Amino acid sequence: MSQRELDEHVHYLVARLERRYRSESVDLEARSRRLSKRFKLPQATSVVWADQRSQWGSCTPSTGEIRISNRLAAYPPWILDYVLVHELAHLVEANHSPAFNALVARYPLAERARGFLMAISFGDTGSTEDVDGEAPEPDEELDWDEATEVEDVQNPQTAPARGDSTDTPLTLF
Repeated sequence: MSQRELDEHVHYLVARLERRYRSESVDLEARSRRLSKRFKLPQATSVVWADQRSQWGSCTPSTGEIRISNRLAAYPPWILDYVLVHELAHLVEANHSPAFNALVARYPLAERARGFLMAISFGDTGSTEDVDGEAPEPDEELDWDEATEVEDVQNPQTAPARGDSTDTPLTLF
């Protein structure tokens, strides 16, 4: 094993131990109960950390058990809360239906958290799939011929403020 490979392996093991230490300091059950109550979702029968590499969390609706990837211990608490709300919503709706999405959308930082997790996943695997494992629909290409034309493009650093008839420069920063 080369020194580079050894260094990478040591780095991986240290990161794994740090995640385990951080994850042990979080009471998932209590956190899940608070979120369940706040967002009017059923309580899980158990919520545990798991060594999951391909999923952020998983839920077995028939038993009420939720497993949370210990990788989440390294991220801000609001990311963990999003994943918990997502999994708690599966206790009501097993699939990713519009009704399920409405339940998850109760969490105010849902879209930010999804974006955060998508970026992490892309960095880890290069995957462009949504965090729910679904490939997003490609955006329709903009038809520039039908786009609104801009009559006059001004430098935003010196453009007058909207409704301002004076020539006073606008300072942005």
